[in-house]
Amino acid sequence: MNNKFLAHVPIVTEDLMIASDTAGIELSIRNKRPAAMDTFSNEKTIVMVHGATYSTASLYDVELDGYTFLDYLASHGYDVYAVDVRGYGGSTRPPEMEQPADQNPPLAGTETGVRDVGTAVDYVLNRRGLTKVNILGMSWGGTVAGAYTSRNNDKVNKLTLVAPQWLSTKPVPIDTGGPLGSYRLVAAGTTKERWLSAAPEGKRDGLIPDGWFEQWVEATLASDPKAKAVHPGHIRAANGPIQDIREYWAAGKAFYEPGSITVPVLLVHAEWDIDVPLELAQHFFTSLTGAAYRRWVEIGEGTHMVLLEKNRLQAFQAIQAFLDEEYSPAQ
Repeated sequence: MNNKFLAHVPIVTEDLMIASDTAGIELSIRNKRPAAMDTFSNEKTIVMVHGATYSTASLYDVELDGYTFLDYLASHGYDVYAVDVRGYGGSTRPPEMEQPADQNPPLAGTETGVRDVGTAVDYVLNRRGLTKVNILGMSWGGTVAGAYTSRNNDKVNKLTLVAPQWLSTKPVPIDTGGPLGSYRLVAAGTTKERWLSAAPEGKRDGLIPDGWFEQWVEATLASDPKAKAVHPGHIRAANGPIQDIREYWAAGKAFYEPGSITVPVLLVHAEWDIDVPLELAQHFFTSLTGAAYRRWVEIGEGTHMVLLEKNRLQAFQAIQAFLDEEYSPAQ
């Protein structure tokens, strides 16, 4: 499917920098919305957060087949805010990230992510005069979004989680072992083999349409321009989320209690996800015992990176449908 369905919806893009709760640290937020939008509501506002490795621009705003995930949501009437946690994308990188990684402990763990998302949510609520927003997170961002919501149900309309982390009795692929410095270097251009290896051998061709991987690599490397001179072909990713895997998810200890989430929840998962396997996602889903209602959408022929693959529109449409439906919490 091409971008024809977006053609008649002019979209406004704003790149914002807001103060974090730490002196000298600013957070980057990309806002996309319909140009004609002049009224704002809890139901039509979204705050999004990325995963443990790639920024919001890399996961949600890469133009593939003429449009991005943010474009899709904005074109369907949403005021969308994608925030980078400190150390990622356009947000300030802590000074430790300008030093050799082995000189400092892991940076930007989940608690920091929750604080930064909270700062972004409060900014959006104040900017638009709202009382609630929708929250969306992927992978580690799903942990951040879930933990934030569990503590702030009163500020969340609905929660969407794409392949969120949960307790694992098996090794978690993103943790390759060894000592953890403050950050790690990721060679984006060499990740295609691992990405495709999650799919059955006979199904790998076409999973990422021609040209899409190269466009994603370009956008990903552009998200960390300072790394270009020192570490060509790489981005820096904070190691706090990896440390949390070791201290929480791989140790059988939940970072937060999913049962404390009381808003509607959508879980989106893809069948070939080896980072968040099916049984792990199922365990998480059944732990959402306090949700007003919960829904699971399983995307066939997709990996952990389904939002950037041939079947991404299935995920987009499922998320849009969930957000579009009317929901009035009991008073």
